[in-house]
Amino acid sequence: MKKTIIASLIAIAATVMLAGCNVELGTGSTTKIQNATVGQQLIDLKKAKDDGAISDEEYQAQKARILNGKE
Repeated sequence: MKKTIIASLIAIAATVMLAGCNVELGTGSTTKIQNATVGQQLIDLKKAKDDGAISDEEYQAQKARILNGKE
């Protein structure tokens, strides 16, 4: 019984430690970077303003930049 508990604890500890690892087995994978849409950029910008991360002036300037298509 004691050996079973110890083995279980070791297995759980190993699982927790490896959960954060980014190990990929097999043929591999590719990562495609997607740019945020204009709508998502505006949503993120509004959230930053509402959260107080940027001022209203910064919000207006960035909003104009996004809507004019200037990255």
